[in-house]
Amino acid sequence: MTHELKNIFTAYQSYSKSGSKAVLATVVALEGSSYRRPGVRMLILDNGKMVGAVSGGCVEKEVQRQAQSVLQNGIPRVMTYDGRYRLGCEGILYILIEPFMPDETTIDIFWQTIKKRENFELISSFERTETANPDFGTLLKFDNANKALRPGYKGHLAGESFEQVMTPCFKLIIIGAEHDAVQLCSYASMTGWEVMIIAGPAEEKNETDFPGVQDFKAQLPEEFDTRLIDNQTAVVLMTHSYVKDLKYLVAIKEITPIYLGLLGPAARREKLLNELIEYHPEISEQFFESVYGPSGINIGAETPQEIAISIIAEILTVIRKKEPMLLKNKTGTIHN
Repeated sequence: MTHELKNIFTAYQSYSKSGSKAVLATVVALEGSSYRRPGVRMLILDNGKMVGAVSGGCVEKEVQRQAQSVLQNGIPRVMTYDGRYRLGCEGILYILIEPFMPDETTIDIFWQTIKKRENFELISSFERTETANPDFGTLLKFDNANKALRPGYKGHLAGESFEQVMTPCFKLIIIGAEHDAVQLCSYASMTGWEVMIIAGPAEEKNETDFPGVQDFKAQLPEEFDTRLIDNQTAVVLMTHSYVKDLKYLVAIKEITPIYLGLLGPAARREKLLNELIEYHPEISEQFFESVYGPSGINIGAETPQEIAISIIAEILTVIRKKEPMLLKNKTGTIHN
């Protein structure tokens, strides 16, 4: 959800320059089931624009309607949305609507925290009833400071408190610059991941060739900085060169990504790993357990776009620790 909050801050900074007012809507509690879970947010501007969504599209118009009073008088309010009679979701949403007016210091600290890939927390005070209350609101809790989303709010704990830890955006490092890398970059960025492309200097490509890319580096395998990989980073090797893939494996052999994907058949994977072990027998078992090759889950993918979906789906199953299955075969609720 961190990437959604990034989009909200970006939009606010853009629209506030023209003097537009904005309010933030946050699902702070849920009874039953719903399309999205507590912690999802959307920004509503006084010019009618909305950034983000709190559901699949069915709740947003009602949120926008009830946000008008907050835009006018600046007093936060809680609205409820009973999906049992409107959506068939069998859930009641409690949505906090509050003025969104972070000052420049708050905005700067937010982006510094995002850049440093550090956790932060949001704490929202509310009540499970349809009412307006100046004590409702949200605090951003960083390592060295607590900042409010509007001037004057000190974090009055009225009624209940919804607390949410925001982790760094998931990062995908794609090593390679062929057409399939372009597709994977595009789909991953739409998922909200921060995508970095590592391409060889001879590729003669740059960031304009990769829709949604956040960072582009043209470098040789021996120049690869392994500090770019943390516990929220996946790596996919797709250079289409056996020698280059082997060199990159050597470069990252002492780092264990949460996911390391290899393209190509199982025989190619075994050859790569066997040769890696031959020259570097000290490599840990944990490193090999992070390797997934052929990369992707078995959905019958044929095109580069379908292969990208397959790879992203497998990465999600790994980081969420889920076994791929048809939801119709799942017993119980969709979300645990």
